[in-house]
Amino acid sequence: MIYLNYSNLNEETQKQLLKNSKKEIQERFGDDIRNYADKNHIDFETMLEEEAQRNLYSYDFVFSI
Repeated sequence: MIYLNYSNLNEETQKQLLKNSKKEIQERFGDDIRNYADKNHIDFETMLEEEAQRNLYSYDFVFSI
């Protein structure tokens, strides 16, 4: 679970969440994504960004107001 302060959902916080998600995806699936991207001539960073955004939907967020 990710605990967030409802009053602090600024751009910096959103970028940090995406950065954390990207790191998690790269650690778990980096080699598979790189192989797929190379095989299909797709930019690895673009794929990583897309998968990181999808990964954010799997998080459980708890907001404190």
